[in-house]
Amino acid sequence: MESKKSYRFPLLYQVIVLTLFYGRCFAGDCPADGRTWVPFEQSCYHFVHGEENVAKSYTLQSAKDICLGFGLLTVKSAEVNNFIVKYSPHVWKDNVHVWLDMSFNMDDDSLVWHDNTRVTFVNWDSDAPSLARADVCAALNVTTGKWKHVSCAEERENGVVCEAAQKTEEQNSNHNPLLTALVVLSVLIIVGVSAILWCVHQRHNFGSVFTAFEYHPPFRSPTADEAALVDSEETEDMA
Repeated sequence: MESKKSYRFPLLYQVIVLTLFYGRCFAGDCPADGRTWVPFEQSCYHFVHGEENVAKSYTLQSAKDICLGFGLLTVKSAEVNNFIVKYSPHVWKDNVHVWLDMSFNMDDDSLVWHDNTRVTFVNWDSDAPSLARADVCAALNVTTGKWKHVSCAEERENGVVCEAAQKTEEQNSNHNPLLTALVVLSVLIIVGVSAILWCVHQRHNFGSVFTAFEYHPPFRSPTADEAALVDSEETEDMA
């Protein structure tokens, strides 16, 4: 029993390490541009800080510029809406409205996000925007979670949340071939070491079995001639 535990533990340990390694390598990844990104579901969010945790005011265009090529906040589900509300107090200490990357599509008179997907989840306050005008933008109140209709050109909202999609497994492997090579090499090494440990374990078990085993020939009844010869030898010994 002692030998089995000593050989099984390293194998179990390596399987755990391999699982954690794969989870770290192939999990979604946020942009590494020096800014703080907070992952949630399939996206990453950067909350733009102001001085002393007080948000500055930005026009829509300046808000897009500050995101440095990434989009502004899109809220496509109640879960994302709640996430913004719960995380915002870690960034700002006052009541803040942040821009939503929403626009009006004049082709079919609908609201769309910056990736041209139609707005399906909404959380407007008392009055939803009128779609009779093209100047339809929106801002989210990070305290209540409610949206309000604002002018795209005139309004200055005082908070910015940038959004970026998390990198997928395929994107990570395509952009980092060295990481892929290291993963493959690690798997081969772990499989090889595990096979060696298994062989040593099996040899150890078989050796202990053969050492403890002694050969005993099967019992065979003597023939009549052999029995007579034994009786004759016993008589001579007695004489």
